[in-house]
Amino acid sequence: MIRLAKEKDIDKILDLLSQVDLVHHNGRPDIFKIGTKYSKEELKDLLSDESRPILVCTNESDEVIGYCFCIFQQHKNNSVLTDIKTLYIDDLCVDEKLRGKHIGKELYKAALKLAKDSGCYNLTLNVWSCNPSAMRFYEAQGLVPQKICMEKIL
Repeated sequence: MIRLAKEKDIDKILDLLSQVDLVHHNGRPDIFKIGTKYSKEELKDLLSDESRPILVCTNESDEVIGYCFCIFQQHKNNSVLTDIKTLYIDDLCVDEKLRGKHIGKELYKAALKLAKDSGCYNLTLNVWSCNPSAMRFYEAQGLVPQKICMEKIL
């Protein structure tokens, strides 16, 4: 089942955030420290922010097994950008013990439906090149590169 996250989900979300952090840390320890993206307090604040919905997938016991952090974005009256409304996927994670069971695909489809139902023009996300399995997953969902961030380590 996919629903909006609730305060009772925070501990499991924090566990999943740690799993994502470890993937990023292992891929780019020069950039990512070991930790979590949000604290309990920050998550509590996010739960009440309608512009930043958090979708969760739960099992039969209503325990979180995956999440999708979303952010509505719109650049009104920008001198260069049009004012299209975008749903940005900030983070999507499925419990590492349950990967390969199409839970991520269901979370993505729920985010896509949220975007369409909210009148968004597009859905965007960033994926780190050190995470090729995530890149393959998003490509399989039909996403294509919009822009590419490049670097030269000095």
